Amino acid sequence: MSFTLKYTDVTEVREITKQNYTIKELINELGLSSQTVVSKQNGELVIEDTLINDGDEIQLIQIIYGG
Repeated sequence: MSFTLKYTDVTEVREITKQNYTIKELINELGLSSQTVVSKQNGELVIEDTLINDGDEIQLIQIIYGG
């Protein structure tokens, strides 16, 4: 089972490594903070506890802070 990950300029197919694999686990594996990215699953905004399913497209969008 696999899903497509889109992050910055990278699009890659990744394997789902276990049952009940969440976007939060993906974010942690990538060394990112859930406070600095917004997640989309198949084009819809989702929370980090959302399960990743076979064939999903997950897009992580970096939040830019300014001041």
